This record gives sequence, structure tokens and C-alpha cells, in this order.
Amino acid sequence: MPTPNPAALDFLLTRRSRPAKTLAEPVPDRATLETLLTAAARTPDHGKLEPWRFIVLGKGAMPRLATAVQARGEALGLDAEQITKGRNQFDQGHLAVAVIEVQKPSEKIPALEQTYSAGAVCLALLNAALAAGWGANWLSGWPSHDRGFMQSELGLEAHERVAGLIHIGTETSTPPDRPRPDMSKITTWVDT
Repeated sequence: MPTPNPAALDFLLTRRSRPAKTLAEPVPDRATLETLLTAAARTPDHGKLEPWRFIVLGKGAMPRLATAVQARGEALGLDAEQITKGRNQFDQGHLAVAVIEVQKPSEKIPALEQTYSAGAVCLALLNAALAAGWGANWLSGWPSHDRGFMQSELGLEAHERVAGLIHIGTETSTPPDRPRPDMSKITTWVDT
């Protein structure tokens, strides 16, 4: 018989991300963040490839990144609303972890499975932060998908891309729960 962990299951059934714009200081210190990163790195990595890595973006990096988003958005000809939305997470951020997907050559592990693994790391880091009592949010947005921004500001190589930006901080307000999927509409049971 299985050995249940009711507290862990209850957490997973009730977890709720916190909007990044509502996160404030203090943020986790380095030792605390290393524990959260260690928890995230326990993600299934398909053949021990570890097709991901972390870039920790501290408060001091945020103004530089916001300015870079502004300049890049203008160079791309984006409208003011898109630019503002792209830079807000850096203007308002205090700490974020960029989870970087690192595609590695493998005859056994398809590229798509490596992408799945990087996404799983994002969710694992988000859940670790929430379980530790921090507010956290997984964001992306056009800057994290733009090759120019990824390469110039985060130093990514051609075989790398941003899987997600996990913002972590102190929760300032509890958001209401949002509607959840109707399980009967998204689940098919196959017994034969």
C-alpha cells in the first residue's frame, strides 16, 4: 500500500501563484534560494542530461534589464503598451530566477523531452518557493522569447532559451482563487 503525504497533497491541491507585481522585499537570501534551486533540480531530467540551468537575477540587475527591454522593444518597433508590459516585471521585480533550457545533443533524449524537463523545473521551483512560504510567479513575455534580448542581456548561446522567469518575494496580498478546469471535460478514462 502507498504511504500518503496528506500535507504535500493538500499543498498541491491548494497552491496558488502570487502576481509578480504584488511581491515585495524581503526576498530569499542566497542560502534559502540555493535550497529552492536544489528542490527544483530534482526534476526528472531524462538520462541525467540536466537540460537546464539557472540565472539568478538580483535586485541590482533589474533596472539594467528594464532599460534593455525598453531599448529592445523600441528597436523591434513594438507599441508602447507591449514595451511597458515587457519591462514591468523588471521594473517591479526584486528577485527572479531565469530557468534556461539548454538543448543537449542526445541520440536517446529528443529535444522536445528536454523542453518538457525545463518546464518541469520552472514548476518545481515555483512550488518549492510557495511551499517555503514565499510568494512566487512564473512569467515569460516577449523579452524572454526574443533572441536579441536573451543573447545580449542574459548571455544565452544559440542552443539555449528562457523557459521561464520565476519571481520570488514576500507576498503582500493573497489573490482570490481562480476558476479551475472541470475535470469531467478534460479527462478521458480508457480501461480496455
